[in-house]
Amino acid sequence: MSIGVEIIRGQAIQILGDTSRLNKLNIMTDSRKTVADGLFVPLSGHHFNGHRFLSQAIENGAVASLWMEREPLPDHLPEGFPLFLVADTLKALQSMAKAWLIHCRCKVAAVTGSNGKTTTKDMIYSILSRRFKAYKTQGNLNNHIGVPLTILAMPEDTEVLVLEMGMNHFGELTFLSQLAKPDIAVITNVGESHIEFLGSRAGIARAKLEITAGLKKRGALIIDGDEPLLTQIHTHAFQIITCGYEDHNDWKITGIKEGTEGYGFSLNHGIKEYRIPVLGKQNVKNAVLSLAVAKRLHVSSETIKEGLEHLSLTKMRFERVRGLHGSLLINDCYNASPSSMEASLETLKELPGFKRRVAVLGDMYELGSNEEKLHRGIARVLTAPLTHVVTIGDKGAWIAAPLLEKKEAAGRPEVHSFHDKTEARQFLAGLLDDQTVMLFKASRLMQLETLVSELSI
Repeated sequence: MSIGVEIIRGQAIQILGDTSRLNKLNIMTDSRKTVADGLFVPLSGHHFNGHRFLSQAIENGAVASLWMEREPLPDHLPEGFPLFLVADTLKALQSMAKAWLIHCRCKVAAVTGSNGKTTTKDMIYSILSRRFKAYKTQGNLNNHIGVPLTILAMPEDTEVLVLEMGMNHFGELTFLSQLAKPDIAVITNVGESHIEFLGSRAGIARAKLEITAGLKKRGALIIDGDEPLLTQIHTHAFQIITCGYEDHNDWKITGIKEGTEGYGFSLNHGIKEYRIPVLGKQNVKNAVLSLAVAKRLHVSSETIKEGLEHLSLTKMRFERVRGLHGSLLINDCYNASPSSMEASLETLKELPGFKRRVAVLGDMYELGSNEEKLHRGIARVLTAPLTHVVTIGDKGAWIAAPLLEKKEAAGRPEVHSFHDKTEARQFLAGLLDDQTVMLFKASRLMQLETLVSELSI
């Protein structure tokens, strides 16, 4: 959506050109994409400089541009084309986002976590959009550039903004939280993602808790109450709401009914059963975290129930795909950590009605010096009723290694390890029939979804 020109003017050191014809502008950072009435924000990094692509941005709809004051002014511009000269275009983008949030005066719910933050964001939005004018992070625009772009894209009449916040170093969530100043913050869990940079799960927990840095007074932090690294926090600055299976949780999951289409579950109070049409037992807890957000905003139980039952999730999160020869493919390729991979495997093992359960697993990244140990540790859940384990990649081979090293192979799944996807494709195709369910899981760089596409109808 469009932001007001007054928001831009508030961040400009100097304005060159005619701004009288400008009213509302749409932010564009990619000069290759067509944007009507675009405000081009040329960003610069170690290996690129967006200022070099102003002409292309103008061809694709830019009618004004931010401009780093230390950059040489462009030689050729349309007559009267406005340039807003700023000290730093990224900081200006972030400052505009702060100003737009103040202008819109919406509630902000921010979501982070090692696993499940995108799914939880989608769940929260599915519920809140039934009661409020809501907007959410599109795709994974969840960093120091993506969060400001999300804020600046939300309509002016937005009542609740649902922001996904990612990180891989200390300090990043502190910045994002102080930028967005959430009313509600959610931490889905603490896994091993980015342990290469954060040192330990305790370090990861500390980094995730940075989401409270900008949390408004009398706000709420909603957490996985079964995680001791999170429940150790004590404060009077905001309310802490816990969700999980253990008795001490504010929202306690008291029963789960699983099926081929999703899960039903009960809680310690309120409606006796909610349903989610999505696979992955871990998504039950994500749903309860989302429910807690909605309750904080006084959404009724019936509306929550409807929102959960009509989910539309971002692709490649336990996505069901029709495979060749009547098989079922589970596309869980968006990313992977040891904890999320184990959770996905447990769900695969629990799916009823299949004689052949195949786990296709690949490399996991950013696991630091213990990466081999963490890959090999996956073997402890590679048990019946899994029938086949297929690994892809050099790191993926570590997953298969403990099973292949066993002298006694009785009872373990059939194991195959391939160097790349091309080698694996023909073998996988030969396993597909109407009694087969096949899970694909690896880090984003592996792009296992190309296999899913090749094996689907």
